[in-house]
Amino acid sequence: MAQLIDLRDAPYREVLELQRDIFNRRVELRRNGQDTGDDVILTVEHQPVYTLGRHADPRNVVHRQWLLAHGAEVVEIDRGGDVTFHGPGQLVVYPIVDLQRCGLGVKNYVHLLEETVILTLADYGIESGRVEGATGVWLGIGTPTERKICAIGIRCSRFIAMHGLALNINTDLSWFSAINPCGFTDKGVTTLYQEMLSRSVHQGYDYNLPSLDEVAQSLRIRLANLLGLK
Repeated sequence: MAQLIDLRDAPYREVLELQRDIFNRRVELRRNGQDTGDDVILTVEHQPVYTLGRHADPRNVVHRQWLLAHGAEVVEIDRGGDVTFHGPGQLVVYPIVDLQRCGLGVKNYVHLLEETVILTLADYGIESGRVEGATGVWLGIGTPTERKICAIGIRCSRFIAMHGLALNINTDLSWFSAINPCGFTDKGVTTLYQEMLSRSVHQGYDYNLPSLDEVAQSLRIRLANLLGLK
């Protein structure tokens, strides 16, 4: 089974501590040979924050004074990946799951998270996919306008995973100008709204833009199904 916890306007450090508490408890149960309990899926919309993964290059935070002046903070954490932004208009999903019980290795799990987002975006008429050597979900692959819509980074211990994915719904993309997102200097970022509106203008589609809650519900269902959770 999976326990769903939905948060809004949540300070990053508070959610990080909640994740760690759940994660550490489940890792300890596994270490002691006990059942690790229910999986947990946290969905969050954070206050503005920049997070650096354990192998991040600090030089990828290129305008630190600007972001601090605009009320954001920089937090170093223990996930994979480089630097990314979390904030309003972005759907962040933290599955704290037992990969062993799901029959998944780490690489397959990351692939599953990517597939969850790819299928969710397809629900809204947006074609997306993967870029070789660049974790996450991308649009315009192989073109000069290649751009990222979802960042992914996880931590795993004893087959318990934490952290997860960040999908831009209607995020203010000016926040990304303070960093080299995920360490890239030659690729752009985008949002679901931006892509839907662009398609509406250029291809004549008439969309009703979904709320963040609607996208979250769609993504949670797909994630639970792919993980085999009830």
